[in-house]
Amino acid sequence: MNLRHGRLTAVVVLAIAVAATAQQQGPPPQIGYVYPAGGQAGSELLVTVGGRNLAEASGARFWGEGLRAVVHEQIQLPNGKDVQTLRDELKELQARGGRPGRAGASKPATRPTLRRPLTPEDLKRLDEIRTLLMLVQKRRTNPALAESLVLRVTIDPIARPGRHEIRLETPGGLSNPLAFFVQALGEYRETESELITDRTESGVTLPVVINGQIMPGDVDRFQFAARKGQRLVLSAAARELVPYISDAVPGWFQAVIALYDSTGKELAYADHYGFRADPVLLCEIPADGQYVVESRDSLYRGREDFVYRLAVGELPFIPIHFPLGGQAGAKTPVALTGWNLPSASLAAEFLTPGVHPLSVGQGQGVSNAVPFAADALADGMEKEPNDTVATAQPITLPIIINGHIDRPGDVDVFRFEGRAGQAIIAEVTARRLDSPLDSVLRLTDSAGKQLAFNDDQPDPAAALQTHHADSLLTAALPADGTYYLHLGDAQHKGGGEYAYRLRVSGPRPDFALRVTPSSLIVRRGGSVPLTVNVLRHDGFAGEIALALKDPPAGFTLNGAKLPAGQDSVRVTLSGPPWPHDEPVPLHLEGRALIAGQPVVRPAVPADDLQQAFSYRHLVPAGELTASVVGRGRAWANVRLLSPMPVKLPLGGTAKVRAGIPLAIPQGTIHLELADPPEGISIASVSPAPNNTCEILFSADAKKVKPGLTGNLIVNILLERNAPASQSRPAAARRLPAGTLPAIPFKIIAAGIP
Repeated sequence: MNLRHGRLTAVVVLAIAVAATAQQQGPPPQIGYVYPAGGQAGSELLVTVGGRNLAEASGARFWGEGLRAVVHEQIQLPNGKDVQTLRDELKELQARGGRPGRAGASKPATRPTLRRPLTPEDLKRLDEIRTLLMLVQKRRTNPALAESLVLRVTIDPIARPGRHEIRLETPGGLSNPLAFFVQALGEYRETESELITDRTESGVTLPVVINGQIMPGDVDRFQFAARKGQRLVLSAAARELVPYISDAVPGWFQAVIALYDSTGKELAYADHYGFRADPVLLCEIPADGQYVVESRDSLYRGREDFVYRLAVGELPFIPIHFPLGGQAGAKTPVALTGWNLPSASLAAEFLTPGVHPLSVGQGQGVSNAVPFAADALADGMEKEPNDTVATAQPITLPIIINGHIDRPGDVDVFRFEGRAGQAIIAEVTARRLDSPLDSVLRLTDSAGKQLAFNDDQPDPAAALQTHHADSLLTAALPADGTYYLHLGDAQHKGGGEYAYRLRVSGPRPDFALRVTPSSLIVRRGGSVPLTVNVLRHDGFAGEIALALKDPPAGFTLNGAKLPAGQDSVRVTLSGPPWPHDEPVPLHLEGRALIAGQPVVRPAVPADDLQQAFSYRHLVPAGELTASVVGRGRAWANVRLLSPMPVKLPLGGTAKVRAGIPLAIPQGTIHLELADPPEGISIASVSPAPNNTCEILFSADAKKVKPGLTGNLIVNILLERNAPASQSRPAAARRLPAGTLPAIPFKIIAAGIP
C-alpha cells in the first residue's frame, strides 16, 4: 500500500469513528437515588436505582469489597397510546366499583357500567395502574429521575461495615457514585403503596434499620414495642445518602423524626442534630408499651430521591468526645460521653495525619463514628483560668491546643512571645470536627491593640459544610514582644460539647488536590477533559506537576501542570485504542517543591455537585474510574503536532497543528474552545497537508495579561445535514464527537519570541 492510499484509509476510518462517536456518545449515566441505600451483611436484597440515561445497564460496581449486583428488572413506562388505554381501564374499574377518581383519572366513565364489588385482583390492578400513571407524570415533571431499574444486590457476611459506594454500569460507562451502607442490624423496608401517604406500619422489632421513601405529603409511621427505662437512639440518614439535590431548597431532603407513645403524645422531636441536617433522637422510654416513630420531610415535600435509613434501638451513640484530635503516631486518651456506650474512653492512635473516624463497640453494638484529627505537631491542653490577658495561658510555638469554650460567654486567651517580622498563623478546627463552636479569633499586642481578626474561613475541602464556622488568621508581628490570642464563640454560647483544636505556628505551606468528575468516560484512543482543583494552605502558591501514579497501559495525562498561583486547571486524559471490559481505576497525584523539598499529594476523586440551583461543592468519592467505550482505533491519530506550550503573544496570534482532517465523507469537522480564559479565542481553523489542520488562536490585549498560563480544551464537533421532513426543512446539525488533547499555553508580551 502506498503512502497516499494509507492516508486515505486513515481518513475513511477516522470518518467512520467520528460518525459512530457522534451517534453513540450521549450524556453519561446519572443516578439520583438508590433505595434502599444499604443492607445487612450476609443478605440479598432488591434495590431500585433511579436516574437518567440508564438504558441497557448491565450491573453495578461497588467501592468496597464483598458486594455485587446484577440487573433484576428494567422498569419500562408506558408510551402515550398505552397511557390512554390505562386511563380508560382505570375509569372503568372506578365506575364499576363505585369508587371516586384518583391519580390519572380525568373524567367519569361515559357509558353505563354494571356495578359490582371489586375483587382483590381488581383492587391490585387499580393500584398498579395508578402507580404507573403517577410515574409517567413524574417523568414529565422531573426528567432527572425519569428512568429506573431494579438490582439484585448480594452482601457477603464479611463485607466491611460502614459506607460503600455504588455506581451503575452501562455501555456508555459508569454513573456517578452514591452511598450504600452495610451494617449488622436487621433491616425493615416500608411496605405501603406509593399512593398511601398516611398510615402506621406495625411489626417492627428493635433493634432495626428502617428504610423508607418520602413522597409528596407523605408521613411514614412505624410501631414497635419498648420497655420502661430503655435508652433508645433514633438516628436518621437522609442527606448522608444524597448530599446535594440541585433543584430543591435547601438542597437536600430535610428529614424530621418524632416519637409518640400509645396515646399519641409526642415524647421527642428532631429536625437536625447539632449542625448536621440528619436528625437524631435520644429518649429514655417512660413505660412498657407500644410506641410510634414518625418520619417526614420538614416541608412535606417528597419524591423518589427523598430516601432515608432510620436506625432505632438501644444503640451506642457518641454525642461528645474530647479531645478532638492528637499527635500522629502517639496514643491519645479520648473521653466519651453518650448513650449505651461499652466504655467511657478509648485510646486513639493514627500513624498518618488527617481526619479519621472513631467508634466503639462491635457487631450490632457499634456506635456512630466521630471525627478525630491527627497532626504532626505536638499537642497541648487548655488550662483554666485563662479568660483574660492577666490570666492568659502561656504557650510555646508551634503547638496545637485542645480546649473547650466551657460556658456561655467564655473566652480562652493564650500568650506567646514573638519577634519582629515573624509570620504567625492561628487556625481553629471545631465545626469541621462536629463541634457546635462558631469560633471567633483575635490577635492583640501587649497594649491591647487588635492586629488581626477572623470569624469564618471557608474551607473547600469541607464539602458538606454549608456554614464554614471555623476561624483562621494570619499576621506578621510588628515588633519583638508578647502577643495574645483570644478565642470565643460568635454567639457567646458554650458548654462541654464546644470543643476545639487551635493551631498556632508559623506558615506550613502545603496543598491538597481534588479531581472531578470521579467517573470518566473516554472513547477508545480519544481524550476526555477533567478538572484538577488545588486547595492551597498557609500561603503555598507554587506550581504543581500532575501525573498518573502507576498508569495503566495506554492512558496518558495531557497538560499535566497546575500553574503557580492558580486554583484549578483543566487537563485531558487520553485512553488506549483497545477495549477494556471493566472500568479502570486511576490514581492521580501532584508533586511540588516546598522549601526546597519535594512534596507529593494524592488527588482525591470528587464530584462537582450543585446545591439548590446555585452553590457548588466538591464532594469526595471513593475512587477515580475511567470507562473505555466505543469502537475503532482511528482516534489514536488525533494528536498535537506543534511544540508545547503554545506561546501566544498579547494582542497577537499563534498556530497549533493538530492531526485531524476537517473534511470527511460523513460531514465537516469543527473545532470549538470549551470554557476558555477570557480574551482567548479561536480566530480560524484551516486545512493543512497530510490530513491535518491548523488552529489559529488569538489573545485580546485588553482582556488577558502577560504570564497567564494554563490549558486550552478544544471540543471536536461533526456537522452533518439533517434531511428534510414534513415538519421541518433540511438543516445542518453539529454533534459532539470528542476532545483534542489539552493544549498548554502561555501568554507572552508582543514581540518576544
